[in-house]
Amino acid sequence: MKLHADHSDVQMVTGYGPGWLTVNKQEHRGNLLLGASGFLRPWDCTDFASLTPQHFAALAELNAELVIFGSGSKLRFVHPAWLQPLMHKRIGLETMDTHAACRTYNVLAAEGRNVIAALLLE
Repeated sequence: MKLHADHSDVQMVTGYGPGWLTVNKQEHRGNLLLGASGFLRPWDCTDFASLTPQHFAALAELNAELVIFGSGSKLRFVHPAWLQPLMHKRIGLETMDTHAACRTYNVLAAEGRNVIAALLLE
């Protein structure tokens, strides 16, 4: 599916499919952390089963107002205790499948929100 950004000054997901996504028309094939202001780096996990509390503690250090967690091809939730570092810093977290997370991230980024997408690609 192709997605189109309303604002050219914001980093957006411009397309996605099984195992890949494009950010500003540049293809990526690994798990990704993405922010509207240009933040983009691989997320150091291999799949949902490899996630640990430390992955979510690291997300809290990014100081976003909201984290959109794309849990892969289906909706899956991590243990609530893993979210304590985010809650302690008053950072919201929304969980959805990765394709829904891409769409939601784009809407929030276009609004100028300080949002981070943590995306698992399968």
